[in-house]
Amino acid sequence: MTTTPETRPFRFGVVAAQAPTGAAWSDLAHRVESAGYDTLVMPDNVSFGHAVFPALAAAAAVTTRLHVGTYVLANDFRHPVQVAKESATLSVLSGGRFELGLGAGRPDSARENAMLGLGFDPPGVRVDRLVESIGIIKRLLAGETVTVDGPHHRAVEASVLPYGTEPQQVPILVAGGGPRMLRIAGEQADIAALGIPFSAEEPEALAAIDHVRSADRPAPELNMNLMAVGETVPRYLAGRLDPAALAAKGAVGVVTGSAEEMADQLRERRERLGVSYVLVGDELMEAFAPVVGLLAGS
Repeated sequence: MTTTPETRPFRFGVVAAQAPTGAAWSDLAHRVESAGYDTLVMPDNVSFGHAVFPALAAAAAVTTRLHVGTYVLANDFRHPVQVAKESATLSVLSGGRFELGLGAGRPDSARENAMLGLGFDPPGVRVDRLVESIGIIKRLLAGETVTVDGPHHRAVEASVLPYGTEPQQVPILVAGGGPRMLRIAGEQADIAALGIPFSAEEPEALAAIDHVRSADRPAPELNMNLMAVGETVPRYLAGRLDPAALAAKGAVGVVTGSAEEMADQLRERRERLGVSYVLVGDELMEAFAPVVGLLAGS
């Protein structure tokens, strides 16, 4: 059964991976919060960027309203009991401002796995392992003591909540691009991150969203990244991305024009697609802030 969600308020976030010093990272977190963004999220890499849990804890410690999250945690890198323990701790210490994003690993992640002495299984195996991990993590965050002997993970009488701590309501984001991962996001997640190309047009986005909404449960919040804001693009795409041309084709990964025009584009996109949670990279943060000011919470 396909479920159609009611309109959700807009949320906006910034994706960042690193800063040269602790002071610079704290300053970034302050600026993200002051600009009206709702979240600061981090990708999970071995060789690039800061380690996610300590960096997110530092960001949470110097802010009061800002949510922090993984975008997304590579499931193969850690045992789910370890993930649940880290998540519960960060949720408690941040006052419930942590959001756990999970993924089965990027298609090009074999090198990162090798750094940890891990093999890189076929996609179907990695997705199966992710589903098993999500189930274990949810049970542990709910306060259960968990013993499992599954195809991918083992644990004996595992519990992760510090003494005297209530079960933690940690929102779970699942990122996916293929049909199976999108359906899993619809079945398991509070937030579904649509891993579609930024050049995708609305029919492709709608096809992905249909997979998410195929689950027989309330549809999760829908998330997308923007790769261009007006004429501003990330440095690594400079000269290789034409925002105006993409916008003319109806690409959902860009917004163009004045702040008011960009806000209108996102309102229309939310009406047609249901996407209400929008992320930009830290290089686009300042260019997008006026749009956040117009739409946040609306």
